[in-house]
Amino acid sequence: MEIVYVYVKKRSEFGRQCNFSDRMAEINVDIQPDPVLAMNFIERDPIDTGVQCASDMSEHEVNTERFEMETRGINHVEGGWPKDVNPLEMEQTIRFRKKVEKDENYINVITQLGSLMDHCIKQNNAINIYEEYFEEEEMAGVTDESPSAKTINVFRDPNPIKRTATHLSWHPDRSRKLAVAYSCLEFQRCLADMSYDSYIWDLEIPNKPEMAFRPASPLVCLEYNPKDSHILIGGCYNGQIAYWDTRKGGLPVELTTVELGHRDPVYNVIWLQSKTGTDCFSGSTDGQVMWWDIRKLSEPTETLVMDISRKSILENALGAISLEFEPTMPTKFMVGTEQGIVISCNRKAKTPAEKIVCTFSGHHGPIYSLSRNPFYPKNFLTVGDWTARIWSEESRESSIMWTKYHMAYLTDGCWSTTRPAVFFTTKMDGTLDVWDFLFKQNDPTLSLKVCDDPLFSLRLQDNGRFIGCGSKLGTVTLLEVSSGLCTLQRNEKNLASAMFERETKREKILEARHREMRLKERTKAEGKEEDAKEEVEEEKPEETLERVQKEFFEIIEGELRRRERARAKLKSIVDQGEDAEEEDDEIVLQKEEKEEEEEEEE
Repeated sequence: MEIVYVYVKKRSEFGRQCNFSDRMAEINVDIQPDPVLAMNFIERDPIDTGVQCASDMSEHEVNTERFEMETRGINHVEGGWPKDVNPLEMEQTIRFRKKVEKDENYINVITQLGSLMDHCIKQNNAINIYEEYFEEEEMAGVTDESPSAKTINVFRDPNPIKRTATHLSWHPDRSRKLAVAYSCLEFQRCLADMSYDSYIWDLEIPNKPEMAFRPASPLVCLEYNPKDSHILIGGCYNGQIAYWDTRKGGLPVELTTVELGHRDPVYNVIWLQSKTGTDCFSGSTDGQVMWWDIRKLSEPTETLVMDISRKSILENALGAISLEFEPTMPTKFMVGTEQGIVISCNRKAKTPAEKIVCTFSGHHGPIYSLSRNPFYPKNFLTVGDWTARIWSEESRESSIMWTKYHMAYLTDGCWSTTRPAVFFTTKMDGTLDVWDFLFKQNDPTLSLKVCDDPLFSLRLQDNGRFIGCGSKLGTVTLLEVSSGLCTLQRNEKNLASAMFERETKREKILEARHREMRLKERTKAEGKEEDAKEEVEEEKPEETLERVQKEFFEIIEGELRRRERARAKLKSIVDQGEDAEEEDDEIVLQKEEKEEEEEEEE
């Protein structure tokens, strides 16, 4: 049945056209109000009614045919042996191998597969499949856009009692995973029911952590193994070192003993570049740096006391807050201390005193971050108190570059992994600063307010595009910087190298000038002391006694003469008034003092 029907009518059937005209108003009906009827009127109770003008809808569901899924596993112990062959018997397996190798089908198949494999091997040796064809074009195509950053995701501590995100570590295989260590660093402020868990977050799933670590004490630092991404090592608040294998769950595989470990919180742990991939070293505020092998965490393999007097006295040691290790310099490492001093060490030295090479002093508080420039390892960045400083190993007395003193305390920092002239810093006011010293040195290139809480940790991904910032309340904010801040600019390496060399040379000149001035002052002081000693040595004791007596009597005689002159002048002005006498006394005394000074000078 059709829903729409069209009525068709001819124009002639419409009738004649209506012609309307105006006329005077007429009253057809006039009903006056009746009071009697008004008294009989009854008001009805109000009634709420609703009207809906909409078409009725019906609900339908459609689903495709469902496939039922099930999980199955296969365990292959020893490869495809027949039932009558025992794989544990060596003679039976050798006899069966010889039988198969003599088969013509086996020989033909191996010959065919060998030719294919030989072609693939030659192709792989001839062609680099990872070659970058458009690297220069991408560098040239960078636009002059203003530097910026945007928030990609936010990961919040799932526990009701919030803790500080003290350390971040990116997955080494460039996958979208981030390990975060949570702890309360305020002394004796940890609540009894506070959680000790730390987490691994998937960047695409911010609502729930992918995995939880359950240590015996809160984790202060946590680091992925660069050779085996399933293994992580962490430093605990009670001084223990623990390592985890993600394939074995959230409990630590092994822990160090309390007696042979650190005595204070472990603020940093770094993996070493070894053949086994199991070596690491840790630093703590107890003044010790320890080396460990995770295959045997019962005791450290080596210990170094951070005593800059080179006496290895633990009571005089400086507390370690940050560590730095460059794989290209396997024997060198650096330690940032609580006292604002950077200690440069050589692990391969023979004695503990020789292992501490030199120190760099420049901060007024703890050094929270210490990192070498990935392009120029001789230059390193330190972050502490209210400034960030860039140092050169060739200039030990002063840093070659530094930022201005900020109003808020700086908490962390790192170099860009893709640009040699860019570094990042975080502050207590929740601000992330991006510095590009080729663009300007007085102020940051980009200052971004990440959150209202203080920022405590910072970590940059290897591609230089994503930044993780951890706050005091355990919130980790993932940021993505603009392409201009993570793409190497044209001729940037040469410009950065020239600036480092120029500033290093300038500091060397200033250091030489300061040494020269100090040497002159020391020489003058030594010369005066020698002259005084010579005079004392040349003069005999009897002569010294006579000279002292003479000076003493001269002083007494001068004082007597001054008093006699004062009495004589006072007698001459006795007849004057009391006021005049007082004024004259003052004048006389002043003159006497001047005369006395002149006599003493003569």
